[in-house]
Amino acid sequence: MQSFIQALATIELGDDAVRLFHGRGGHYVGCEHLCLDWFAPVLLLTSFTPLADDDLATCQQAIAARWQAIRPDSQLNLVYQYRSAGETFTQVLQGEVPEPHIVSENGARFQVHLMRGQNHGLFLDMANGREWVRANVHYKKVLNLFAYTCGFSVAALQGGADEVVNMDMSKGALGIGKQNHLLNGFSAGARFLGHDIFKSWGKLKKLGPYDIIVADPPSNQKGSFVATKDYVRLIRRLPELLADNGEVLLCLNAPELDTTFLRQQVADAAPALEYIERLANPPAFMDVSEEKSLKVLRYRLSTQT
Repeated sequence: MQSFIQALATIELGDDAVRLFHGRGGHYVGCEHLCLDWFAPVLLLTSFTPLADDDLATCQQAIAARWQAIRPDSQLNLVYQYRSAGETFTQVLQGEVPEPHIVSENGARFQVHLMRGQNHGLFLDMANGREWVRANVHYKKVLNLFAYTCGFSVAALQGGADEVVNMDMSKGALGIGKQNHLLNGFSAGARFLGHDIFKSWGKLKKLGPYDIIVADPPSNQKGSFVATKDYVRLIRRLPELLADNGEVLLCLNAPELDTTFLRQQVADAAPALEYIERLANPPAFMDVSEEKSLKVLRYRLSTQT
């Protein structure tokens, strides 16, 4: 726990939701199982292996000491979550969690839910992807595939997009996405389609073409998307949905699959897509092996003649 305690001594808290400690990145020996996130006004401690009672108490005491140093006049709200494969255990260690729980990122507001499941409503490692969209969508039409709670859509409308089409099988997630749009003052400009993407190509093509497509699928979710067999099916259909010189962000968060996997899929299934760059991850998510971290690859459709 020593490296975790030492790192705590340097953290500062701003207004935005961010990762504060990323043990999963492998830079903190002995603490590879721990992460600490700030979803103001709540700190979320996550462990990917079971913590013994004394280790959990040590973490809680260290967090409380740092909190007292930087926020002495505020109540500490601390949630602990243990997760492994499909198992999740979540508890409030101290304070409380507001309901609704609204957090901010780069001027946008999002509803999160720390006490329900492993996905909290906003993926913090995708902050740079949302920022790229925000900076590159002015007067453009966007397709947001596997939209989840529509963080990319909110960013796109903030950046002046003409229209965003959001598609996800989970109507519940899209419902939160609609609330996120309203939180940010967007009552128009976005569509929300609760459909299976692989059964909806005709509808998507009719609504297109799109200047930017974002695809951020789950890496291994049975019944929805398994990257090793489904990503190529997705990639194959993208060129027909894109406008000339349209761009794609392909996202992959699977430590066992590297950028070579994704680039080869594109080369084989959609050679008209030209590789541009890999977006950098936020500094907080620095990893000893970048190939194990989130991969966001940017492509452009070659101009058709």
